[in-house]
Formats: sequence, C-alpha cells, structure tokens
Amino acid sequence: MQTRSDQRAGLAYGVAAYTMWGLLPLYWHLLDAAAPSEILAHRMVWSLPVALVILAVLRRWSWIGPLLRQPRRLALILLCAVVISSNWFLYIWAVNAGHVLEASLGYFINPLVSIAFGVLFLRERLRPLQWTAVGIGAVAVVVMAVAYGKVPWIALGLAFSFATYGLVKKGVKLDGIEGFSAETAMQMLPALGFLIFLALHGEASFTTGGVGQALLLAGCGIATAVPLICFGASAMRLPLTMIGMLQYLAPTFQFLLGLTVFREEMPAERWAGFALVWAALTMLTWDALRTARRGRAALADAAARSGEVAAAEAVQAADAAREAAAGTAAAPASAPQPPGGLTQ
Repeated sequence: MQTRSDQRAGLAYGVAAYTMWGLLPLYWHLLDAAAPSEILAHRMVWSLPVALVILAVLRRWSWIGPLLRQPRRLALILLCAVVISSNWFLYIWAVNAGHVLEASLGYFINPLVSIAFGVLFLRERLRPLQWTAVGIGAVAVVVMAVAYGKVPWIALGLAFSFATYGLVKKGVKLDGIEGFSAETAMQMLPALGFLIFLALHGEASFTTGGVGQALLLAGCGIATAVPLICFGASAMRLPLTMIGMLQYLAPTFQFLLGLTVFREEMPAERWAGFALVWAALTMLTWDALRTARRGRAALADAAARSGEVAAAEAVQAADAAREAAAGTAAAPASAPQPPGGLTQ
C-alpha cells in the first residue's frame, strides 16, 4: 500500500518528467545548427551509454538472455525502435522548423488516437463519453484542415506514430528502462554509422560546431533518459488516473513555448481546433476519474460485504460452538451411559 509520502514523491517525479518533456523544444532549438537527422542520430547513440549505466546501477541484466532467445519479441522491439525513431525525427524537425504549436497538438491528440487503436486492434469497448471525446477530436482535425486548407500532418504524424509505438510495446512486455535499453541498442549501430558518414564528408556539426555544440549533442542521451527515469519512478508510486492527468503537462508546456517563446501564429481557426481538442480531453479526464471513483467504491463495497459475511459466519460459528458445548454438558444427565461404559 502506497503511503502519502510515496504519493508525494511520485507526484514530484511525474511533474518533473512531464515538465522536462514539455521543455525539450528549448533543447532542440539550441541544436538547430545541426540537421534534424544528425540530432536524431546523436540522441540514439548517446542514449545507449546512459541506459547501460542505469542498468548497471540497478543490476538489471537478467532479462537480456531470455529476450535473445525470443525472435518474435526481438522483432517487436525492432519495430518499436523504428516507430519511435520516426516520432523523434518528426518532433525534432517540427520544433526547429517553427511548428511547435502543431507538435503540441499532436501530443494532445495522442490519447484520442490511442483509444481509437484500442477499439480497432484490441477490440476494447468504449464508454459513451469516450466515443464522444474521440468524435470531437476528429471534428477538431477537420476544422483545422478546412481552415488551413491542408491536413495537420505533423500533429497527426506525431499522434499516430506514438500511438503505434504504445500499441506495439504492449506485445513486448518489458519495463521502461529495459525496453528503452533494448530499443536504443538496435538504434545505436545504424545511427553511429550515419554519424561517421557525416564526419567523413565534413558535414557533422559535432566536429565542426565547436565544443559547446559537441557537448549539447552528447547531452541528448541525458535529455532522453532522465525524464524516462523520473516517469518510471512516478509510475511505481501513483495510480494510473493521476498519471493520465499528468500526461497533459508536456503538450501544455509545448503549447505555451510555441505561443510565448517561439511566437508562432495562433489565428482564430487554430484556437477553435485546440479548444475542441481540450474539450475532448476534459471529457476523457472526467470519465477516467468517474470510472476510477466507481471502481474504488465497488471495491470498498465488496470489502464491506465480505467483512459482513465473515462477521455473520463468525457469529454463526460461535453460536454453533456454544450450542455444542451446552449439549455436551447436558448429555450425562439426560442420557445415562450403559453399565461398564459399554455401548450397544
């Protein structure tokens, strides 16, 4: 059972994780002298040493042997690595190309896409409010597509790629740091090869951009791993409903950065689209809280009923014991034994 101290720590870790994810556009913007593909490659290469250090500290190596003997899970991890690589690339490109607001929209939409994937691929059943939220999210995309004369493909690309990543991860069944380590291990060699290619052709900002640029690129591994560690610590201490609400912090920070720091345009049509998405997410949050509250009430009721049943059974057992004791005490007077203690 989690104590209040555990929950406070979990909340602090969760806020830290989603705040760091939300502020990542500032970090990628510092690296805009490098091409998005080079930033992505450095993120892959430097993430692996960080992951290995974490595994060494935690002494969590036992999962590697069984995993290497399971080709299907290895294939799923490879697919995860490919999908999350595309998500990372699109996000880095979007930030440095001036599309922070649309990138934030993608992560606001992501829960709605994940729910739709659950229906399509996992045959999950939705509650009425969830259906309504998904419908409103679809309307929001249509509103922005009509207003801009084009589909918000950056937002949809981020939302669908991350939802696909989550769907595939369900089949891998590895903890956060273990899955992260396995994926970066598969990403590392191709990424390192690409960086060597850039260096040989004089196109690597790691070698031509000065010490500051090199340190920032090397820091991509830490910028990737630290929020993940905080998230893992939070997930162990908080209920899923709380994690579900915290996840909106990251796109909220991204949205505020796009609006205030990067000064991106926010016409009325975009406000309308975002407002519809926020309305859909409010419905999802309310539905999740209500469902969790009902679940807790049902568990408490079941526990109370089981306690009442146990108490009634205890009373019945006590009554039966008293009756048996009374009957035993009365037996010599009402039913004398045959002489010599013999029975017929």
